[in-house]
Amino acid sequence: MMQHLIVFPIVLPLIAGIMLLYQRQGLVRYKRIVSVVATVLLLAVAIGLISQAMRGEILYYALGNWQAPFGIVLVLDRLSALMLLITALLAVGAVIFACAGDDEKGSNFHGLFQWQLLGINGAFLTGDLFNLFVFFEVLLLASYALLLHGGGKARIQASVHYVVLNLAGSSLFLIAVGTLYGATGTLNMADMALRVAELPAERQGLVTAGALMLLVVFGLKAAILPLYFWLPRAYSAAPAPVAALFAIMTKVGIYAILRVYLLIFGESAGALTALEQPWVWWLGLATLVAAGVGIMAARDLKLLVAYLVLLSVGTLLVGVGMRTEQATSALLYYLVHTSLITGGLFLLAEMIGLQRGKAGTRLVKSRPMTQGKALALLFLVGAVAVVGVPPLSGALGKALVLNAAEGAQRLWLWPTLLLVSLAALIALSRAGSTIFWRSYRGSLGGNALPRRQWFAVIWLLSAAPLMTLFAGPISSYTQATAEQLSQPQVLIDTLLLDAGDAP
Repeated sequence: MMQHLIVFPIVLPLIAGIMLLYQRQGLVRYKRIVSVVATVLLLAVAIGLISQAMRGEILYYALGNWQAPFGIVLVLDRLSALMLLITALLAVGAVIFACAGDDEKGSNFHGLFQWQLLGINGAFLTGDLFNLFVFFEVLLLASYALLLHGGGKARIQASVHYVVLNLAGSSLFLIAVGTLYGATGTLNMADMALRVAELPAERQGLVTAGALMLLVVFGLKAAILPLYFWLPRAYSAAPAPVAALFAIMTKVGIYAILRVYLLIFGESAGALTALEQPWVWWLGLATLVAAGVGIMAARDLKLLVAYLVLLSVGTLLVGVGMRTEQATSALLYYLVHTSLITGGLFLLAEMIGLQRGKAGTRLVKSRPMTQGKALALLFLVGAVAVVGVPPLSGALGKALVLNAAEGAQRLWLWPTLLLVSLAALIALSRAGSTIFWRSYRGSLGGNALPRRQWFAVIWLLSAAPLMTLFAGPISSYTQATAEQLSQPQVLIDTLLLDAGDAP
């Protein structure tokens, strides 16, 4: 049974999505039960998989028993197991929050939600570039519909930009995959790594072109400058549980960059080694600056949180651009923190907007809130965590990233990241004082918020103190993950040599 566990993160949401989309009308309670149960089971599977990955062994699942490089393989290592766990934790909070009423504002929410999980999990597990494209398309198709859930002018406008840009990205992805296949004769990432290492000089230019096209695609998914313009409006317009799940969407792009370029264009790639590094490093710094400007200019709480996601993207990208084990370990710790905290802040912003009446999430005066003190406390925890103020996990994550910089990198990274973090601190302080202190006199506004919403927000924001308490074990895991990624030959041998020995 345990050897088949790798395929469960794909099969489970696939079956749940079919069950939910088959019953398209009514049966709200049935849909909620199926969706929540499937998501909780997904979390249990993710915990089981990460316990397997902690042993340090790389496992794979050959669909139909067709071995690599000819068949479709799913690969489980420390990195993919970590990403599956983060996704499951986010999904549990988002789906429980949606069950408080957001799921009834449109049709087929839970079925689409499960199929987006299918696409995200498949992207983290697949071992070849073509199926990475396939799973990208699955998660994007589900996200198109989820972004429009509930309707509204703002969502329609944001979705048009989101869909058009991603369709262009998908077309470029296919061109890049075709180029790399034509030059190397394979799409299995482990096999491609071997062939790139032995690539004749006349084909290096073609592979470079394909690799850089892939970097553009992954940069679009990750929202790197100048391809980030879709993110703030799309995330701020999306329904709260959808925006919370979208917190992992940019990390799919980060994951793809780590997986593809550390494996295929690692130390054995000769002249093509680390060809993405200068692009990722400088564009990551530029993304940080753009995020700081957006944070200071935001006049809506949801838009502010969306720019905080962009800040996290820039921080992660500079970690990728440093291309050292220490930097990879640091960015993975920070990735866990920022995914859960920004997801929780999207949900919290929705709760605040519900209690403020017509003011919503705009940073203007409003009536006093019925549950203002509790919301203010959660906002304080989320703000301190996301900015990186001690003693919560954001401070540890950013300190690890800063400490990973070496030589001239420090001259660029330290002032940029610290100044942008200061901008975030100022913006969140201004937002908190406006929302919780600057209110009109009068009766309290807004009804008591559902318990499910409180649970979901606490579920995600509790990651900040917990990651501080368990910083030792988590950083040990991320360090071991970075070491595993720096030795791609182990994965190559596991997939190709072990597969060759299989009956």
